[in-house]
Amino acid sequence: MAPPTLAGSHDPLLEWAVRESRCGLALLTQGSADGLGRLARGEVAGALMHLPAADLSDFNRDEAEAQLRGRDVALVEWARREQGLLVARGNPRKIRTVADLAKRGVRVAMRQPGAGSAALLDRLLAREGIDRRRLKAGPTAMGENDLASAVKSGEADVGLGARAAARPLGLEFLPLVVERLDLGVSRAAWFEAPLQALFAFARGRRFAEHARALGGYDIAGLGTVTWNDPA
Repeated sequence: MAPPTLAGSHDPLLEWAVRESRCGLALLTQGSADGLGRLARGEVAGALMHLPAADLSDFNRDEAEAQLRGRDVALVEWARREQGLLVARGNPRKIRTVADLAKRGVRVAMRQPGAGSAALLDRLLAREGIDRRRLKAGPTAMGENDLASAVKSGEADVGLGARAAARPLGLEFLPLVVERLDLGVSRAAWFEAPLQALFAFARGRRFAEHARALGGYDIAGLGTVTWNDPA
């Protein structure tokens, strides 16, 4: 049995729910791709991911087909979340679109390789015909809150992240994409007390109220199976 640990993407709502539910799960948030690999190797009970398809029409299922077949794993929807550009109050650099990230002197906070937001930025730049090397890279952030802090402190002018990370720091948010966050779970771990406690809490009123307060979440599909290992 894998240890009661959730790897993968950092998400403010999941972080709060794990703490408040007292479900006993640990978090190891080093990016979607890292979590996917750990789940495939049986090192964790679950992994949160938001890895976009090339055309942005779907999330996570291509990676599940490639890496999770035969692993007795399923993908379960956690939430849908707004992703966009975080900028300082007043938007002093007048950033409006992804193309503006390549403007002279604009410092862009980055996410680490393998993060779902890094993959999303690559997809959005490709759609605009922009080479990532044209961007002036600012600090590299390991999570949503770190990226928002880099913009708030002035280390970066803009970063791609979640609306939920912008609001607590008073940043402005320019929406771009609604992504699906899936929790890949081992079937064995799914029926154990930690994951059952987390999802029981997530179906309650406090969870719904907090999701609304953070902003940018749609939890209507919570618990929906989005991919099932056919093996």
